[in-house]
Amino acid sequence: MNDVGILSGQRVVVMGLGKSGRSAARLALREGAEVIAVDLNVNADPVPGARMELGPHKVETFTSANVIVVSPGIAAATPEIVAAQQAGVDVVGELGFALRFIHAPVIAITGTNGKSTVTHFTGTLMAATGKRVFTGGNLGTPLSDAAFGSSPEVLVLEVSSYQLELPGELAPVAAVILNLTPDHLGRHGTMDGYAAAKAKVFARMGDGGWAFLPAGDERLLAASKGVGRAHRAWLGAHPGVLRQGRTAHVLLGHHQATFDLSGVAVQGAHNLDHAATAAALCFAAGASPVAIQAALPTLSALPHRVQPVIERDGVLWINDSKATNVASTSVAVAGIDRPCVVLLGGLSKENDPFEPLANDLKRHRAVIGFGASGPAIAADLARFGVDVIVVPTMREACARAAQLARPGDAVLLSPAGASFDEFKNFEHRGDVFAAVARGEVL
Repeated sequence: MNDVGILSGQRVVVMGLGKSGRSAARLALREGAEVIAVDLNVNADPVPGARMELGPHKVETFTSANVIVVSPGIAAATPEIVAAQQAGVDVVGELGFALRFIHAPVIAITGTNGKSTVTHFTGTLMAATGKRVFTGGNLGTPLSDAAFGSSPEVLVLEVSSYQLELPGELAPVAAVILNLTPDHLGRHGTMDGYAAAKAKVFARMGDGGWAFLPAGDERLLAASKGVGRAHRAWLGAHPGVLRQGRTAHVLLGHHQATFDLSGVAVQGAHNLDHAATAAALCFAAGASPVAIQAALPTLSALPHRVQPVIERDGVLWINDSKATNVASTSVAVAGIDRPCVVLLGGLSKENDPFEPLANDLKRHRAVIGFGASGPAIAADLARFGVDVIVVPTMREACARAAQLARPGDAVLLSPAGASFDEFKNFEHRGDVFAAVARGEVL
């Protein structure tokens, strides 16, 4: 870690006062900077020690700064940021800013779906090697927090496409783009623009690193061609990681390892893929195969991501509230190996048809549509021969599911829609589902 006071005499503007912005502001203050914290929200909480500028932005605040730290939710094309860059100001995202003060190898995980789980798995496996591991980034804890306390020896970072707009000196030793399905097109414009944003995760990788891509994804292959100097590896082929049942074979140049996934207890075939990917990333970053193998049975599901809640009367209740689009739900519906009563609903996204779910839904016990989009989901799936029972609310969907499920079945909440018609967020929705499953809410 750099010496305290490295920013002494410099003016640092922190743009956006969510969790990551506030963390970056604290770090800049610790390093001796004059910090100006700006946010359009006039009710944003103050940052102790920082000068606050709330409400409409003042261009001169940005053009007179030495460094601007941009929170992920703010686009790099914002006029004040562009003006600052034209004035020669150093502009960086929170992730890149934090990396100036933390010197440790980075494993980076991005993709449309599954990145939080793979990050969680990778952090768990790396920690089992005896290293001090920071796991966070877009997942949970901002990287700037890692600059306080014990210096981490490995950084396992979930990285969003927003963070990759201004990545600073992000240079992973191992990185993966898990997948790419339509999302965030309001920010990136087109799927090609979205792919190009994701490919930036490889941009500063050296020739000793390993950059993993889904085998056969031509758009990601084209977007990442010539980006960075890392070796290319594949999810689903060699060189890379190939999962066959509950065995994962990793081949990286002259190095290879085989991992037994039979001890992985997390639900869903997709989570076996996630475990295999995490093992491959750790192996690529130099972790011992023996330590990785020993830790695989300790992997656990993140909250609201195909998370078993309770088995009651022979029925397993599974909370996948985080599945807010069809692509994410498709993975869960295909991956659960017991008959399910599948709960779909909430607020479906435009241009996200339910047809990809149809074949897998037909093998399950029943489908219940709930919430604002329940009737539209039923109409969409009826065209493909899937009968959907429609109820007004998620609680009513749970009550109906309890009647329909048989011993040995599961009730799977994997909504493929946002939660805001009934709930504050997907976490609130998942918490209510779990309470109902446990019999705490009627």
